[in-house]
Amino acid sequence: MDRDIRTVDDVLRLLDGLFAPEADRWTDGGSGWWDGFYDDRTRPVPFFTAKPDENLAAHLDTGLLRPGRALDLGCGPGRNALHLAARGFTVDAVDLSPRAVDWAAERARAAGADVRLHCGDAFGAAGAALSGPYDLVYDSGCFHHLPPHRRVSYLALLDRVLAPGGHFGLACFASGGMGSELPDAAFYRAAAGGAPRGLQGGLAYTPDALRRIFAGLTEVELRRMREQPDGSALFGKDFLWTALFRREERDPGTAAPARNP
Repeated sequence: MDRDIRTVDDVLRLLDGLFAPEADRWTDGGSGWWDGFYDDRTRPVPFFTAKPDENLAAHLDTGLLRPGRALDLGCGPGRNALHLAARGFTVDAVDLSPRAVDWAAERARAAGADVRLHCGDAFGAAGAALSGPYDLVYDSGCFHHLPPHRRVSYLALLDRVLAPGGHFGLACFASGGMGSELPDAAFYRAAAGGAPRGLQGGLAYTPDALRRIFAGLTEVELRRMREQPDGSALFGKDFLWTALFRREERDPGTAAPARNP
């Protein structure tokens, strides 16, 4: 008889088990599907490109983001991590898949870039090495693959590592484009009823949902990613939202700052 739940982490791990231990799982040991995904580097996958996100490049070009310490969450083959390093950031990058991290390491060596790569679960063992504080935490494509309960872990990680005055950048599936638009509870009801598990390729978000989830941060920008033409030096797909939030520099216990209109 199992009676071994006594912490929040125990509950989160139990809920992890309701989802397929493949593409939609973000836990130590759940990298098998992603390793297979990255095995064939010739596949026409948009984010296999070596180009940085257009929104990230724009914020750097305008000086809105200035060099400091950066963390790339779910770095994949390292395209944004390498761009940040080239722009003067000290970069940590983490991904669940050893194949993705190996590819990122190859790209870093070829570019002569100094990026500290971590392989594993950012909410588990690998996360212990992500000490922060980071002036920028950037996520292009990790957040929308998290099951709903793991947003708790995600927000806790941000709270721990994002520096006061630091920025959090995000690119994720937009509603009306790619990703599932089922409500959170539907995934758990389906799993409890024995239906096929998983997140149907990832979760889509509305702007209001993102604003609620990241209500503890100040919104700087939230818009569609700008589609980039063939031959562009930047990555851009209009089925993604791009967002930039800032953590205010304030004393603990003060009211959360109002969101920019």
